Amino acid sequence: MGRKVHLLPLIQAIGLGVATLAASQTATAYALYADDDTHLNADFLAVYGLFNSRKNYDGTSGGSTWREGFIKYGVSGDQGLGGNGTAYGALNWVSSGTWGDGDAAGNTDGSERTTKIEDAYLGWRSADLFPVLGKDGVDVSAGRQVVKIGSGFLINDDGPNLGNGPADGALNRGGAYYLAARHAFDRTAVLRLGGKDGLHGSMLWLKSNNRAQAETELAAGTLDYTADVGTLGLTWIHGLGVTDQWASDFQKQRDGMDVYSLRGEGNAGIENASFAFEYAWEDKDAGAEKAWYAEAGYTFADVAWAPKLTYRYSRYSEGWDPLFNGLSTGYGTWFQGEVAANYSGPFNSNTDVHHVGLKANPLENVTVGALYFDFNTLHTRNALNLDARELDLYVEWAVNEHLVISPLVGLYQPKKDETNGGNQVGGNGTNVYSQLTVAVPF
Repeated sequence: MGRKVHLLPLIQAIGLGVATLAASQTATAYALYADDDTHLNADFLAVYGLFNSRKNYDGTSGGSTWREGFIKYGVSGDQGLGGNGTAYGALNWVSSGTWGDGDAAGNTDGSERTTKIEDAYLGWRSADLFPVLGKDGVDVSAGRQVVKIGSGFLINDDGPNLGNGPADGALNRGGAYYLAARHAFDRTAVLRLGGKDGLHGSMLWLKSNNRAQAETELAAGTLDYTADVGTLGLTWIHGLGVTDQWASDFQKQRDGMDVYSLRGEGNAGIENASFAFEYAWEDKDAGAEKAWYAEAGYTFADVAWAPKLTYRYSRYSEGWDPLFNGLSTGYGTWFQGEVAANYSGPFNSNTDVHHVGLKANPLENVTVGALYFDFNTLHTRNALNLDARELDLYVEWAVNEHLVISPLVGLYQPKKDETNGGNQVGGNGTNVYSQLTVAVPF
């Protein structure tokens, strides 16, 4: 008999739905060479998606049908240094494209094709060199890599991936807008101290080369305490600059901006429960802005299919800058609503959101889920009214360890359309949105 594959953890490693979380290809890499001190892996991840939206949000009528895809490939590995810790690194490329009409928000037009280096970093972990700091109590890395803080509420990765639609193509990163083919920050330096348990923290510097993010440069620090019941943490972020050529007036306020947050997540000692929150405030020239969320979930482990029910409330003030948030742990984090978060808005600013999620596992390799969102615009005097409700129904099927299929249908109904303060073209009736994503990891 062949090796048994536990497919539920595999689905979670691949990323749930779009299969593009930062560690996905590393988690399923193919071992080229391995011994006690050396590991060399071939990284490969191919993702392809089919998309249709009956309504558009860029002023054009008729809806959109398009396709997206990318292939990520390269090598990663680590090398023991004879009792002096472990060196590690990766070098990966991404080839991406969009075909057809382009997406429903006009971010792509179907002509995008690009191949570029994605990951290129080196690092060192201390292993047991500093017992007082715990296992791998010192971890330092630099280069092109994904950087994430906490749940990704403030910093998750360097999205978005715009195409030739906006700014006459000046912001183009090569297509695959929804699939988010590219995540890595262009330049980073990261120091993590204290491992993963007890008191630990980090200091980091990052520089984006994403023109849609105004090539923002940031410094940040974290301080966390992790126990069996969960993690409580503090975050500080300081804006070091933007590139004026690409920055809007809104983004120019990142230069000199300070962001502070208090966050936590864990089960609080309650079996099968999960809780999370973050409260953040931005101190910038235009004034203080605040955003926060609170979430509670429970898995009914003794019920058939082990369903998990989650409720979350989030609120983003009128001038809140969402910075570098992104897909964190699957559908709905922190892209809230497949239509709302990707095409229509709101984009985690000037809104509050009620969210209810339900998912279950009828089979070890199959997850089914439903996500409901209720969006309420806070202020409409100088902004679109993006009040809306959305219901997303999805399946995640790990056919085997090298094939994951995820169909999704979204029903999105805005309160307003383009004629009376909203942005949906063709009336405020329900938009039926559908997608099918296929991921092939190795």
